[in-house]
Amino acid sequence: MSTFRSIVFSSVIAGFIVGLIVTAAQQFGTVPLILKAEVYEKAAEHKHEAAAPPQAILVHDHAEHDHGAEAWEPRDGLERNLYTAGANILTGIGFALLLCGFFSVRSGATGEPISWHEGLMWGLAGFAVFTIAPGLGLPPELPGVPTAPLLSRQIWWVTAVLATSAGLGLIVFRRSMPAAIAGVVLIMLPHLIGAPELEHVETNVPSSLSHQFVVAVTLTSLVFWSLLGGLTSAAFAYFDRPASA
Repeated sequence: MSTFRSIVFSSVIAGFIVGLIVTAAQQFGTVPLILKAEVYEKAAEHKHEAAAPPQAILVHDHAEHDHGAEAWEPRDGLERNLYTAGANILTGIGFALLLCGFFSVRSGATGEPISWHEGLMWGLAGFAVFTIAPGLGLPPELPGVPTAPLLSRQIWWVTAVLATSAGLGLIVFRRSMPAAIAGVVLIMLPHLIGAPELEHVETNVPSSLSHQFVVAVTLTSLVFWSLLGGLTSAAFAYFDRPASA
């Protein structure tokens, strides 16, 4: 029970702190780029409506009105930022629980507490698994950029994450040549299959803006995973001391 309590406390504290820090970083990195892309997206919608016949415009407006009545999204400004912060905190807590599970198994097997630099390495492994590997096939996209169907992208993303984590596990923990070869094959397999993508992509969002967004998301994710690994391991080592004693 004490170990479970240590896992929960460590995850909540680390996830809350990291979620707030990442939210602040997004206000200077990704959020301005998203707002710029939304301007291009709305301009493209207005251009499409202006080029459509009057009857089509009426039908389109009616459909948009019905869709808007069903779909809800937070208002720009404070409300949107609060929902973003809440989502980041919940995401941080969820991944911190995952890390603490690994830390608990690791410390139980070795009998030694987890150090912050070991936690940092676990965080960088999470960055490789959840950001780098799937991002090579499915880079982050701005609003207004057409993408492949959601379900196919989700399936490929999950496949890339599972294959990369299994491959890294074989390389790091098995430490044999056959296991290393199998790990490399697993890591490369989703990319050899190829991520789902559209044959023709037409968008008025500048490619330079998309490139900036990919860089901003990647750097923000690096900050997220680095802080989460270090803070979660430090918090877990602190709360798990009575259980170890």
